[in-house]
Parts: sequence; C-alpha cells; structure tokens
Amino acid sequence: MVNAHKADAWFALAIATRITPGMLWHPCGSIFRLIFVSGGPMEAGELDNRHLDLIDAMIESADTSVSDERIAQVERNACPGCGCCSGMIYGQLDELPERSDRPGSSGQRYDCLLTHVGRTQLFRDAARQIVENAYKYYRDGDESVLPRSIATRQAFLNAMSLDIAMGGSTNTVLHLLAIAHEAEVDFKMDDIDMLSRHVPCLCKVAPNTQKYHIQDVNRAGGILNILGELSKGGLLKTDVKRVDGLTLAEAVEKYNICKKEVDTEAKRIYSSAPGNKFNIKLGSQNAVYKELDTDRANGCIRDLQHAYSKDGGLAVLKGNIAQDGCVVKTAGVDESIWKFSGPAKVFDSQDAACEGILGGKVVSGDVVVITHEGPKGGPGMQEMLYPTSYIKSKHLGKECALITDGRFSGGTSGLSIGHISPEAAAGGNIGKIVDGDIIEIDIPNRSINVKLSDEELAARPMTPVTRDRKVPKSLKAYASMVSSADKGGVRIID
Repeated sequence: MVNAHKADAWFALAIATRITPGMLWHPCGSIFRLIFVSGGPMEAGELDNRHLDLIDAMIESADTSVSDERIAQVERNACPGCGCCSGMIYGQLDELPERSDRPGSSGQRYDCLLTHVGRTQLFRDAARQIVENAYKYYRDGDESVLPRSIATRQAFLNAMSLDIAMGGSTNTVLHLLAIAHEAEVDFKMDDIDMLSRHVPCLCKVAPNTQKYHIQDVNRAGGILNILGELSKGGLLKTDVKRVDGLTLAEAVEKYNICKKEVDTEAKRIYSSAPGNKFNIKLGSQNAVYKELDTDRANGCIRDLQHAYSKDGGLAVLKGNIAQDGCVVKTAGVDESIWKFSGPAKVFDSQDAACEGILGGKVVSGDVVVITHEGPKGGPGMQEMLYPTSYIKSKHLGKECALITDGRFSGGTSGLSIGHISPEAAAGGNIGKIVDGDIIEIDIPNRSINVKLSDEELAARPMTPVTRDRKVPKSLKAYASMVSSADKGGVRIID
C-alpha cells in the first residue's frame, strides 16, 4: 500500500500480471507520480538445439506419448532462471507499460533479461527519472509528468496497437480497459476492434511460434523498433509524451537500430544476450550478441511489407453468444482453422474442463465451452492455461476450439476465445449453451454464434451450475458490483 500524502512519488516494480494492473490503476485515478519498471523476463531454455519455456513443459508433461525421461529433461531446462516468462506468457502484461508511452513507461529496455546487467541499469535510470519528475512537479509546477497527462486516449490506442502487432496476451485487453476506466479515458472494446482491422502482426513470440522468445525481440531492437515500423505506416500518433520527457517520435528515432549510425546506448541495450546457464541472480551476467537482428523481411521484427499477417495478432468477435464482444489471439491460431464449426462440450469450471479433456470426453472437432469463469461468475477471472495446454497435449491443437467467459494466459495459443461478454453469471447467452449445440467461429468476419434462432435462444433457460466452489465474502462483494470483461471486469459504482 502506498499513501499518496506520505510519498512524493512511486517507483513500481512488478513481475506478473496479477500485480501490474493494480500498480497502474491507482496512479491513473489520482495525481500520483509514478514510474513503472518490470523485474524482467527470464532466458528461454535450451534442449536439443530448441528453445523451451514453461508452456512446453506443461504440454509435454500431460502428453502420454512422451516418455518420463524426456519430460524430466524438459522440466529441468524449460525455465533456466529467474524472471517472468521468456515468451508472451504470464509475465508479459507487466512489460506493456514499458513498451509504449503509457503511465510509468521507463522506456526502452523492456526486453533486457532479468539476469543481465542492463536490467539493473534500467532500475537505476528509472529511479533517477522519478526523482527528476517529482522535482518537475513540485518545484516547477509541471503537470506533464503526471500519469493522467501521459495516459491519454491516444497513448492507449498506441499501446493497444503495439500489443496487436505483437500478438500479445488477451490479458492486456482486459487490463487496459480497466486502467482506462480508472483514468477516465475514452477507450473501449470497439476501439480495440477498430485497431485490429488495420494493424498487422509484425512480431511473433512464443507461444505463437517456437522460433522466437523475448531475448530475440531484444536483439531485433525491442519494443521501440516495433513501434518504429508501425509509425512508418502512420499507425501511431507519435507526438505523445513519455514519462522520460521524450515524445514517442524522439524515442523511436533514438533507439532505431536500422539506421546507418546506431545510437551507442541503443546498441548496448539491444546487444544484451542470454548467459546460457542456470542463473537466479539479478544483473549477474553481461553477455552480448555479436550482431543485431536488423532483417525486417525475415527476422524477428518485420516491416509492414513483410508482416506475418495483415490481420493483427488480436481480434474482437461478436455474435449471439457474445453481443458485447470477445477476444481471440489470432497470432496463435493456425490459418486453417480461422473458420471453425463444431459441437459444444460444456463445462462450468476450469477444473471440470481439464478433467474432460484429459479423460477423453473432448474429441476432434469439438468446441470446448467453459462458463461461469468471468468476473462475476468466478468471481474474478482465474488464469486458464491448463485447458488450452491439455488440448495440445492430446494433439487436438488444430482440431478443437475453446471458448469461455473467463480469461486465458498469455501462454495460450490455438483457437482459444475468451472474455465472452455478457458472461454467463450476468445472464449472457453463453450460459444457455448445452452439449451438442453447434458453435460457428469466423475470425476473418469477426463473428461467433451458436447455431440457434433468436427465438430459440431467447426461450432457452440458463444451464444450472453444478460445481461446488467456496466463495469468500470479499469476492461475493466484488461480484455484486463487477462488470463483464468487455469493460475490463471493473467495479461499477454509481
């Protein structure tokens, strides 16, 4: 807890998606001075000349075709040290403020590994910056350093454009909407839908591909070089201010690694490399890449002409079971199943879904439906990484879909659609689906429907909840006031 009347400014340090939103909600709802820094990502694991991460270990551990010896090897090598996940998985939401120009952006070194000396230098630079910003506000009366001065509508649009271009986590959709609500910024689900229709996918990172992890993004120039490629196409507003005093345009130019004379600091930052050994000590190694990845045609970061796909990495779908929208990470979906139709297999909890998948109840062609895991139904939105991982464990990743009013991890890939709104617990139609109903998904046309007429759907009763879940009074109070995910799962207080 930070009491604003007892602190001049706040240095926020986070390492996971559960902490980050709260660190940003508070300053966005006040005049509090904030600078935000993430702990940093871990290195990708290495086994048999293949990169590994947490998701590989989860998938292979539940795959009956994989030997115990192989699983043990994967588990020993998948996470070779400290830090948030090495791909777009759990911890990458907390990096988003560093990616762009939103409140607390400490700037340019998001991709630098936790074990690298560059991460500790980032902490020092950020600490120096927040002191300077406190002086600017108290001594000079400069309100441009306040979160609400930085967290403008355009800043949110820029940040979301970046996440779409990266095929980032659906978590960022949920939390950006919530932070915008707290900051009283006009930023809605429809804005995300609008952006997804013209922002291409310029960077793919695990689990969307096994070829690249966060360390590879860093070698290619990191977040600011993705923003640079977007700005070339006029897809960003670059005159917005960052917490370090630069405009986004100035930062993009300074840290551009593709120009003839690369800035010395930029070269140092983006040359930082993994130590390639087990390491749990912050800032304890100083490995460097001999060359940066400036290949914008075939490298980790692409230019607009060589985009991984013209459609962005995230998309909003609507239909008769998601009138207010839902979210799919298209970067993680094989194009062969962008259009999918199949019978529903309905579960009213993540636990029941896991049992059904592992027990063989789910077969090729099915659409797994998980209800009552939304903000009100959970209550809260637990991270559902296990069902999606287990579908892959059963070799059904390209043969099944999964839809829910809950949320997934950034580690999710495949045809997994979350945040269906209104949620079941709020009377949403997803709560009326029964086994055998045909679910039709069409990503190119941004639609999701159950194959029932409006009259049939209206006449359907809500499916009774069979699970036995103990809910504390604190979460019952939250559930009584909370919105569905399309508004960020925020408490609505008149």
